Amino acid sequence: MKAKELLVSAGSLLLAGLILVVAGEAGGAPPGAKVSANAAAEQQEMMETLLPGSTVFTPEEDTGTDANITAVWKGEGGWIIETTVDGYAGPIRQWTGVDSNGHVTGLVVRDMEETFGLGRNALTDIDFLVQFVGTSGEAEVGGGVDAITGATVTSRAVARGVSSACAYVTGADVSTSATEWGG
Repeated sequence: MKAKELLVSAGSLLLAGLILVVAGEAGGAPPGAKVSANAAAEQQEMMETLLPGSTVFTPEEDTGTDANITAVWKGEGGWIIETTVDGYAGPIRQWTGVDSNGHVTGLVVRDMEETFGLGRNALTDIDFLVQFVGTSGEAEVGGGVDAITGATVTSRAVARGVSSACAYVTGADVSTSATEWGG
């Protein structure tokens, strides 16, 4: 009796293993590749949202002198500029869509270490972020852009990133008041 039960159990395990192998091959890429594919799809969707009308984004080398700019992608209608600026509690990494005329078409804060409930609200505060859309680098906190309550330093840092992104496209001097630390 024990031998029969053991044989049935071993057979069941073998069958289950075979099913997993076949299912894994049918599923295509290993799990790590699927995560990578999902990240690439999310990046593509984000870029298309930030720069409407563009679907192909080609990485460009930044040969400028603005240390805030960490990556650049050229799209059909403009650029996506990644900037990393110092906020209150650490670096703020953001993507700014800028059309060929130097106007902001979209902005998203990708990563930050700001204070929860204050500066960290820049990740999700649509009313704050939308203030930059349509500007061309001249937006500054206290001069047309309302700061996030309790997060003036973070708000100014985001404005500096937008100014740097616009300046990349227009060639403007980034030493405007929007780029002053002020904190």
